[in-house]
This record gives sequence, structure tokens and C-alpha cells, in this order.
Amino acid sequence: MCKLNAFDWIMLIVVFIGGINWGMVGFFDFNLVKAIFGDMTVAARIVYAVVGVASLYLLLALITKCSSKKEM
Repeated sequence: MCKLNAFDWIMLIVVFIGGINWGMVGFFDFNLVKAIFGDMTVAARIVYAVVGVASLYLLLALITKCSSKKEM
């Protein structure tokens, strides 16, 4: 089983929130980040960047932490 530390959980929550935002964009044409921070302001760009970095981190964590051989 893959073990997650506190930082992994935080990154997972960030990616989850980002996924919900993109779901709202796709289904309802409503961008929550844009509504809160404005259209491509510095704060909005930081939020998008953090979600992007979190997704890359989780991808690497999945590959490195969860791909070890299963114990028998």
C-alpha cells in the first residue's frame, strides 16, 4: 500500500480543489479562481501554478513511492 506523508496529503487536496475548479469551468462555465482573484492577476496565476506543481509532484510521488514491489 502506498503511504502518504502530510505534504503528500496537502498536495492531494490542492489538486482535488483544482480539479473541482476545472469541473465547474467545464460543466457550468464558472471559474472560481477567476471569481475570487480576478482574471489572470498575480494571485490567480500563483494559484494555477501551485495546482500545476502539485499535480507534477503527485505524479512523481505516485511513480516513486507507490511503484515499489508489493510485499507478500
